[in-house]
Amino acid sequence: MSYTDPAKRHEFVLLFDVKSGNPNGDPDAGNLPRIDPQTMHGLVTDVALKRKVRDYLQLTRDMPIFIQSKTALNSLIEEAGRAHGIQEARTANDDVRVELCQRYYDIRMFGAVLSTGKLNAGQVRGPVQVTFARSIDPILPLDLSITRQARTTEERMETGSTEMGRKPIVPYGFYRAHGYFNPYLAEKTGVGEEDMKALWEALQNLFEFDRSAARGEMNVRGLYAFTHDDKKGNAPAHALFERIQVKHKAGVDVPRGFEDYEVTVEEVGMPSGVTLTRLC
Repeated sequence: MSYTDPAKRHEFVLLFDVKSGNPNGDPDAGNLPRIDPQTMHGLVTDVALKRKVRDYLQLTRDMPIFIQSKTALNSLIEEAGRAHGIQEARTANDDVRVELCQRYYDIRMFGAVLSTGKLNAGQVRGPVQVTFARSIDPILPLDLSITRQARTTEERMETGSTEMGRKPIVPYGFYRAHGYFNPYLAEKTGVGEEDMKALWEALQNLFEFDRSAARGEMNVRGLYAFTHDDKKGNAPAHALFERIQVKHKAGVDVPRGFEDYEVTVEEVGMPSGVTLTRLC
């Protein structure tokens, strides 16, 4: 399967939607859904999307992940250094960098800064890069008030006062993100075919094990991979992305579900040397 070949260049389009949930809260705005203030289009950061890839693979495949909350990153770097008898390095140590790439999936794929402690392992440029996801249409973020019967203090129990909370949501939003795979960087980080298979699997199932009341209903609605025969590429990425168009169905002014959209893929006249694979 050519789309799992790490020696080839790939680009992909990811489509997903959210209903009555918060796809990516902004901590600087009271955790409201992120928006472009000029156009009111919704945004989901690349960091949030990669976090879901990491979480999915750690949960379903038990793959070692570097960027996590359970262990300090410098401790993981130092642990890799001990495998080579290295405890400290002021300049970037290539042996430790290679060791970390071999150990951790997300370093091989997404890259990482490995110079934050006393053992400097340099910096890894990841072959997989993902853009911010942007909604097809403007969204209307809502900040809903909620109440709860349980009280947190004895004083509130005595007075019977109700505790209030907030729940920010998007009634409905359909989002699109683009991704890129660089085979030259993949060669340097040691990406293999199984790594590619894991990436596509995670992207297809991005939200299946990320369910929560805050997220609402989030679903992947499309994943399209463009693969180039030539390692340098057979066509510009933007020209391939333009072959996938999303528009309203006839008579729909305010979309409130995936069924209100039409996704069209222009497969006729595909540039020579480029293969399109519909993964979902």
